Amino acid sequence: MNDLKNKYSRTDLAAEGSQIPDSSQDGTKYEEENYVTCTVARLHVTNDNGAKSVGKPIGRYVTVGFRQYQDFTDTERESLIKTVSEEINRLSQSMCPEGIRGVLVAGLGNRNITSDSLGPLCSDNVNITRHINASESEGRYFPEISAIAPGVLAQTGIETVELIRGAAESCKPSLVIVIDALASRSVGRLASTVQLSDTGISPGSGIGNHRKQINSETIGFPVMAIGVPTVVDSATLVIDALERAGIEDLPDSLIPVLEEGMSFFVTLKDSDIAVLELSKIIFESLNTFFAFLGNQTTLS
Repeated sequence: MNDLKNKYSRTDLAAEGSQIPDSSQDGTKYEEENYVTCTVARLHVTNDNGAKSVGKPIGRYVTVGFRQYQDFTDTERESLIKTVSEEINRLSQSMCPEGIRGVLVAGLGNRNITSDSLGPLCSDNVNITRHINASESEGRYFPEISAIAPGVLAQTGIETVELIRGAAESCKPSLVIVIDALASRSVGRLASTVQLSDTGISPGSGIGNHRKQINSETIGFPVMAIGVPTVVDSATLVIDALERAGIEDLPDSLIPVLEEGMSFFVTLKDSDIAVLELSKIIFESLNTFFAFLGNQTTLS
């Protein structure tokens, strides 16, 4: 079962890695906090041993897990936004210890495909301030926030990393934030998890469509990735269901079925509403974070 699980389980989530510790072990540091509306798990992969055990690159990963969005009251929703915003701020401080004077937001994905439109929906709605002249702000400094939705290679003929790098070289932000839809290995994670990381992202990796990495090395600026799982590979779904049912021995006849399933992806039946609601949580969390940056900084 383990060999099949490793081969057919696709996921972009660190929380679904090969071996997530419940306490600190060689190469990893793990902590978890429970809130009224969500659970926040922080995983720091510190060396190659940790990277091998978790199956993710060295770096920091924050997983905010919550119940399905439709069950939230307005108060609970605001509480979730506050928590996500605080985690964005916490991670940004470790990435930019000298402070943040500018942020470039890049909403990845194809806005014409519902389950892949999370990124563009977010970049369309963040509060843009880079065009505001300092003299118009009555002495208050607004952090320079800019945003792009670079589309996908099939639409532009240009690698996403090239477009983001070009935009970053132009506006020279302290931090680049990329937002993308992710793949999960469990339906229970769909539209109920937000992952933050400082390791960047490989667009399309969760669905086997690997594009060039978007990270600090390829962009030239610190890159924070924010994502929400919106799809599950159908082969992964089968493996996950069998594992939860306690079925360990799989017949050889199942292999062709799993192979075929790697070309199909499953999403929620109300994915249009789910993606819209989750995009609101992310861009409102970002706007809250940007407002905090503005309150912390004044013109000298």
